[in-house]
Amino acid sequence: MVLWLATLLIVFALFGGVVLGIFIARRQFTKEIAEYPRLTPDAIREMMSSMGQKPNEAKIQQTYRNIVKQSKAAANKKK
Repeated sequence: MVLWLATLLIVFALFGGVVLGIFIARRQFTKEIAEYPRLTPDAIREMMSSMGQKPNEAKIQQTYRNIVKQSKAAANKKK
């Protein structure tokens, strides 16, 4: 009788750990993406060059700031 109770507690503890781990990992990942977007000014410069535009630094920084602002707004909207 005690064996089934121990088994049940182990299963519940394992399930709770998995659920908590997924929640913490998801929260950490969204925080990391919000702080450090995957699109960098160098990547924007390369994209503009590949589209045939001659990028200047002001245009690149403006585009980068807009992308960061949009990603933060999207993150805040989800909350």
